[in-house]
Amino acid sequence: MIHTNKRLAWAITGSGHYLRESLAILASLQDVDVFLSSAAAEIIKQYGFQAQLDATGHRVFQDKTASSVPVEFFYEGKYHTLVISPVTSNTIAKMAYGISDSLVTNLYAQAGKTRVPSIVFACDTAPEVESEAPKENMVMVYPREIDLDNIQKLAQFEATEIVASIEALQVAVDLKLQSL
Repeated sequence: MIHTNKRLAWAITGSGHYLRESLAILASLQDVDVFLSSAAAEIIKQYGFQAQLDATGHRVFQDKTASSVPVEFFYEGKYHTLVISPVTSNTIAKMAYGISDSLVTNLYAQAGKTRVPSIVFACDTAPEVESEAPKENMVMVYPREIDLDNIQKLAQFEATEIVASIEALQVAVDLKLQSL
């Protein structure tokens, strides 16, 4: 792996959909800072994935400040890329309309303002999605038209790559790291 003095920033929102797989990708990476929304911190415990996150050895920041203090790392040029995976439809909607009222939405806004590219793996990318619920139960989820529209809107943002599968996420991250 090619090393740079800049790190990868990886944000997680409160979705269980592909959380296990996102954590597996994280475990394979070096030089990563992980940012958890308040809901992500809850969901990781609810799904029983805290040990998996801890085992990555990455620095973890949680959404515990009103002003999202960790966004200052973007001003300091510490990151080459922001990955947000998995992303809830709530966070997608906020990002698509420029709302920055949480750690993850602030990270996305500041990444854009500091010209750091973002890779976003949205949960609701198809009209029907089979998703993992707590206790490893699988459920069918039917994203609303507005959820799908918000993803399309966000895809128009500069320096934002939307990926629609865990495989596409892995490829996008690998390509980004290879380009450094």
